[in-house]
Amino acid sequence: MSTVALRQLVVGSFIALIALGLAWELWLAPLRPGAWLLSLKVAPLVLALPALRSGRVRAFQGWSMGVLAYLCEGAVRAASDHGPSALLALLEAALALLAFTGILLYVRRMRRDASPRAPLRAPGRPRAPAAPDRRARDASGARREDR
Repeated sequence: MSTVALRQLVVGSFIALIALGLAWELWLAPLRPGAWLLSLKVAPLVLALPALRSGRVRAFQGWSMGVLAYLCEGAVRAASDHGPSALLALLEAALALLAFTGILLYVRRMRRDASPRAPLRAPGRPRAPAAPDRRARDASGARREDR
């Protein structure tokens, strides 16, 4: 995949996580009726969107750790909740895992494209030996200073 496609994958999964988090906590399966404060968990995702959309590698690197919180929440709530909330938690974990994988692939591709390429050698050809050290050494192997 190209870097543009990977960036779109990550941004799309973040948008899906935002939509799922809001729908889950406000309408579909809130913990308690009227408990809207848990829907604020999507605020960091909303704040991350401009940096991710612009393709800043630092934002992707930081969110490679941040998105794991959503993965953990989805896994814990999938194991502990019942009914539609467990299914929504599995969906959240899947979206977070998709975002995490996309982030890792994007950063890997950007780092690979930014690093200078090493000159190619033939696979069986050994490296040239290093130049010999012409400075004198004493009996212990330490270098003696020229006087």
